Formats: sequence, structure tokens, C-alpha cells
Amino acid sequence: MAAEDDAERQRNRAKLYAPPKEARRRPSGGGIRRGATGLRAGDARALMSQIAAEDARFQGRR
Repeated sequence: MAAEDDAERQRNRAKLYAPPKEARRRPSGGGIRRGATGLRAGDARALMSQIAAEDARFQGRR
């Protein structure tokens, strides 16, 4: 793509690297906001406590 100026070069780059239109749609979650991993906040807290318990067990703290 031969761009004549920087603005055209940026537009071409934006088109080239833009995500597909299907990926730009907002997922229907029923108003539930989720993080990048798809976990709810309560699920993330439970996972973090499990990891902390395993970490303590491996370090001998029980």
C-alpha cells in the first residue's frame, strides 16, 4: 500500500489491523460485566484464595 502522507498511512494501518466486525460486537451478557478472562469477580476471588492456600501448603505454612 503506497500512502501519500502519514494520515493515509495511519488509516491504511488501522484498516489492516482492525479486528473482524464480528469481534467488535458487544457480547450479550445480560448486563454482567466480566474481565478479560471471562471470570466474574466472585469466581476470581475464589480462585485467588485457592491459589493462596496451595501456595501456603507448598511453602510449608499450612
